[in-house]
Amino acid sequence: MLFYPGKGAPLAMRFLFKISMPVEAGNAAAKSGFSALQNILAEQKPEAVYFAAEGGKRTAYMFIHMDDVSQLPALAEPWFLALNASIEVSPAMTPEDLMKAGPAVERAVKTYG
Repeated sequence: MLFYPGKGAPLAMRFLFKISMPVEAGNAAAKSGFSALQNILAEQKPEAVYFAAEGGKRTAYMFIHMDDVSQLPALAEPWFLALNASIEVSPAMTPEDLMKAGPAVERAVKTYG
């Protein structure tokens, strides 16, 4: 778990989940009114979620906070089990997060650039 410097309060990190459903599983979900998808989203309460077609598959882009990497299985398993989905997870930053990283980027540029 991460902590704010000198505070002791947990620091949640934002992650982007790219969730892709095979056509057959996506079709079955559509025929059921996307009830499994609605249930998963209601349980997980993402910050934001967007849907698109990518590579011929129904794909969701979900932004969610995690306090600890041990939360990953609980977030991923419902997608695997209910929708036979494949998942990619990446850390994500807001513009404010990127600005906080500025000094570290400058140091790396001076040292390695």
